[in-house]
Amino acid sequence: MDNLSFKYEQTKYMLKQKIKKLFANEYSGHDYWHSIRVLNTAEKISKTEECNEYIVMIAALLHDTDDIKIFETTDYENARRIMSECLLTEDTIDQVIDIIKEISFKGTDTTSPKSIEGKIVQDADRLDAMGAIGIARAFAYGGNHNRAIYIPDCQPHINMNETEYRNNKGTTINHFYEKLLLIKDMMNTDCAKIIAEKRDGYMRGFLKEFYEEWNEQ
Repeated sequence: MDNLSFKYEQTKYMLKQKIKKLFANEYSGHDYWHSIRVLNTAEKISKTEECNEYIVMIAALLHDTDDIKIFETTDYENARRIMSECLLTEDTIDQVIDIIKEISFKGTDTTSPKSIEGKIVQDADRLDAMGAIGIARAFAYGGNHNRAIYIPDCQPHINMNETEYRNNKGTTINHFYEKLLLIKDMMNTDCAKIIAEKRDGYMRGFLKEFYEEWNEQ
């Protein structure tokens, strides 16, 4: 193993240990295993793009460490602390923080990251919100936040800005229309677009079956 590969694997190992501890009591779908899946998908996408795979790996593992839905932190202090403890350079820390700032879904205020590394991590994070795992995560989050599964006369809110999206307390089924069915067309990379096509179809099939079963009652 050459020096760069050793540095990559050593950093990955240290970061995994840090986030496993950080997310130890997280059950809303934004847990340690979500970060690992995002990492695995980001590494897959990064093989198809010209990018800094080291930065992609770090940002993928740390992308949720200061998520407003989970933590009450300021200035990405969890991510900064973890990277400092792992002795990462200031330049690396700055690049990763810039990515973390840009990748979240924010309704109509959503942006595409400036760097290819950010685009890759954003795609990987969004793909984990789709398909079978995305469905499981949606209902885990809804239950964790006391949200109803479905209310027939409760309509989804479309075209919400960031503030409206953050404050929205709608049903989990509505969340499909408010986010999950939108992100297929928001992918940045060709690799992610192919994966998203399949996962989007799976979610639409799930909704069709859900409504058929609901209306049998």
